[in-house]
Amino acid sequence: MQKEKIRALLDSVSNNEMAVEDALTHLINLPYEDIGFARLDHHRALRRGYPEVIFCQNKTVDQVKSIVEHLARQNNVLGTRATPEMFDAVKGVFPGARYNETARTITVTREGEEPEVDSSKQILVISAGTSDMPVAEEAVETACFMGNHVEKLYDVGVAGLHRLLGSKKQIDDANVLIVVAGMDGALPSVVGGLVEKPVIAVPTSVGYGASFNGIGPLLTMLASCAPGVTVVNIDNGFGAAYFASLINK
Repeated sequence: MQKEKIRALLDSVSNNEMAVEDALTHLINLPYEDIGFARLDHHRALRRGYPEVIFCQNKTVDQVKSIVEHLARQNNVLGTRATPEMFDAVKGVFPGARYNETARTITVTREGEEPEVDSSKQILVISAGTSDMPVAEEAVETACFMGNHVEKLYDVGVAGLHRLLGSKKQIDDANVLIVVAGMDGALPSVVGGLVEKPVIAVPTSVGYGASFNGIGPLLTMLASCAPGVTVVNIDNGFGAAYFASLINK
């Protein structure tokens, strides 16, 4: 439950518009709810500003469906690494749920609670190649879920540097840049040398054998000579977008 909701709830009690018992019903699951196989952190939005996000990988379809049902009583819900079968189960309960097949994300937005977007604080998600799109799209979906204005710039890797330089205005307009790359992982350093904005580098597991499923680009990004570049874990588009959202916030 977000701070604004709790403040409105307390105001309603203070103004005699809501009974204390009714307010307790709304707050009964704070700080967490034990549903047997999971303990759901309803308090997270109050502490961090954003609600708990479901990492769906290795969960069963029924587990994901149950977690979504419980979390959606308080907040909008985002699930990452979700399968089409998981989405079908969620959509059966929430017909307005949305699935991004490339990103493998499920989004459930409560009626009347669409995120407020501040267009002055733009996140630009850049990918080196089309093969990096699943990770880039996870970052896009996460950043949008958290109320950011998001733009995309895909397939502008260093093998054809003119593609990147031809989009300099789009790069300059961004407040934060998320740069997603596999193979040699060189793109974040190049972007970092062009801007005075924070650059969040995301190594992907895309590449031939010597990239070691993302270890190669991870080490390249960690060793970047461009200051102002920070690095998240391999394929972690979610983590990059979360960090970018905190910068904007």
